[in-house]
Amino acid sequence: MVSGSGVMAKRVVVDARHHMLGRLASIVAKELLTGQRVVVVRCEEIALSGGLVRQKMKYLRFLRKRMNTKPSHGPIHFRAPSKIFWRTVRGMIPHKTKRGAAALERLKVYEGVPPPYDKIKRMVVPDALKVLRLQKGHKYCLLGRLSKEVGWNHYDTIRELEEKRKERSKVAYERKKQITRLRVQAEKIAEKQLGAQLDILAAVKY
Repeated sequence: MVSGSGVMAKRVVVDARHHMLGRLASIVAKELLTGQRVVVVRCEEIALSGGLVRQKMKYLRFLRKRMNTKPSHGPIHFRAPSKIFWRTVRGMIPHKTKRGAAALERLKVYEGVPPPYDKIKRMVVPDALKVLRLQKGHKYCLLGRLSKEVGWNHYDTIRELEEKRKERSKVAYERKKQITRLRVQAEKIAEKQLGAQLDILAAVKY
């Protein structure tokens, strides 16, 4: 995910935890338009500047906006965090053109970290991180909590699934550390047993 370099990964997985909504969406939108495939996970952990009460009032005002004669024609009011983020990115892309529609097809968004992305290296976007972009002392709220307040019913389910995933990841990480430690010990034992033979092998760059 290197803008303007022409070098693109097959697929970039972005961990959206504690990223600012608008900044992350603008960076993702630009990458999509350059041809990069992007997967955004943990959308429920995205941060919005401003307290929860303020953001909830803004969203409730948005929910009142509808077509008077046929409300199903739009605007469509998404409640899920992943769909809210998707809609934010869509607003930054010319999605009614072929180029924009193709760019939007390259984006995948999820709550939590579903398989197979739980075993793939996840990136962060420094230009959108809350700790670097939100001034100290300013209020913020998380998108998952806002979604729960306005009608998203899967907040607790996602939290439970994330707790189970973190437990599995912790066990896998401990096992990996143990294997690495045993490998280092085995290499030291092998060096002692080989002794002078290592000098002979070094000469032929074995």
